[in-house]
Amino acid sequence: MKKYFILGSLSVTILIFANCSNTKKIATVAAPATTFETNMQTLLVANCSPCHIPANGGRMRPYDNYTNVKTDIDEILRRIQLNPGEKGFMPFKKTAKLSDSTVAVFKQWKTDGLLEK
Repeated sequence: MKKYFILGSLSVTILIFANCSNTKKIATVAAPATTFETNMQTLLVANCSPCHIPANGGRMRPYDNYTNVKTDIDEILRRIQLNPGEKGFMPFKKTAKLSDSTVAVFKQWKTDGLLEK
């Protein structure tokens, strides 16, 4: 009788552990895409003003609109990643590079497909 009890207990234990797994199914939440209106406009006004923002007296190519920024994104990325003192460094009037997190937003916007809204 004891043999059947041990065999039954062992069988139940094996069935329980056979249905367990160590991989948990975690629901992944996708981060919202970076868009011009939500993320880029504020960065551009903060870092490219007044030169590229006509409302602030800028006379350079305006970056207050989606079309111009989308068209020039490769050049913008190239220039904001230069070191101060290198020809073409932006932002021109600043002596330090933009923060890595700011540059990352520009790169992410391009990666996400240059979305407007």
